[in-house]
Amino acid sequence: MTFAASAQAFSSSRTALVTGASRGIGAAVARRLAADGARVIVHCHSALELAEQVAEQCRSLSGTDSFAVQADVRSGEALKRLKGELDRRSLEPDILIHCAGTAYYRLLDDTDEEAWDDLFNVHLKSAYWLAKLFGPAMTWNRQGRMVFLSSIWGLTGAAGEIAYSAAKGGLNSFTKALAKEMAGSGVTVNAVAPGAVETDMLAALTPEEKAGLIGEIPLGRLARPEEVADAVRFLVSDDAGYVTGQVIGLSGGWMI
Repeated sequence: MTFAASAQAFSSSRTALVTGASRGIGAAVARRLAADGARVIVHCHSALELAEQVAEQCRSLSGTDSFAVQADVRSGEALKRLKGELDRRSLEPDILIHCAGTAYYRLLDDTDEEAWDDLFNVHLKSAYWLAKLFGPAMTWNRQGRMVFLSSIWGLTGAAGEIAYSAAKGGLNSFTKALAKEMAGSGVTVNAVAPGAVETDMLAALTPEEKAGLIGEIPLGRLARPEEVADAVRFLVSDDAGYVTGQVIGLSGGWMI
């Protein structure tokens, strides 16, 4: 997938760290920001070969030295090592997009404590570590953009996905509170909350289940990862300098 040429979203060259960027929404975000001229740090958990492919696409789009990195976002120590690697390269991301995440389909009675903690580590505690590690440089430089990938289930809740819904709901509150803390330094913090997107997260659905899901969406289709990337692109652009603390729904009219 490539992007057509478009007006630059940034007033100058920027460096973006995109977590979970080896596939799906994260990869679409990485390519979209690269098409606008950003150097992109393409993060993955384990799919380094795929992340390298995305980084190569980013280099061809932006002409910058975009590259892939690997770390487990569940681990604060792993993220500290990631920051150390970027420090050695003299890189301070002024755009942070947190797309890394996992799906989990269970009723509460079938959700054990280990699974609950894992969902919160992947989606929420990771956001704490990323903001704590990369936020200070943005504050010092008095510029920066953070966008966290949430979900409509963090806004409405979903039966059978209570741990996921709770983690995303916490991420939404984290976004709003952090936005208030960082606003005085010129740093904006927002979240994008998609509905059903055509990614690997829907791979567990049967064709019949997917068709039933699409039937509930007023626009009559799933979102494309590139459409989520375009929303992220706006939030990190110069045009969104007055937008902060928002959770932007993107559901095709499914949840209003």
